Amino acid sequence: MARMKSIFYAVVFILAGVLGSAAPQAQDKALDVTGAWAFEVVTDQGTGTPAVTFKQDGEKLTGTYVSERLGEQALTGTVKGNAINFSFSGTMEGNTFTVTFSGTVEKDEMKGKVNFADMMEATFKGKKK
Repeated sequence: MARMKSIFYAVVFILAGVLGSAAPQAQDKALDVTGAWAFEVVTDQGTGTPAVTFKQDGEKLTGTYVSERLGEQALTGTVKGNAINFSFSGTMEGNTFTVTFSGTVEKDEMKGKVNFADMMEATFKGKKK
């Protein structure tokens, strides 16, 4: 019985060491979306191709969103794991509104949904330049 207990504790310690060493490796491979991205936004009214530039500091995002319709807008957001969320405020025809992007990042590509001031939804995909 004592030998069984010793084997059990040895297995627990080995697993703890393996699992414990996996966490720092995952942190080392954290996504960094910093840089220029080419986006495609698909709405019921058509497709747009804005240029997006991100600066990532830890989980915090800042940057610019540039499109023909909305001009250049400052954005803010977060990256947590492979989830990305960012938004900006724009003005069109005298009305101010918020545009929110939420999606996932896989290496140099991202995709997800866009919410235009709770009035319209769209999809987006982006590729790092």
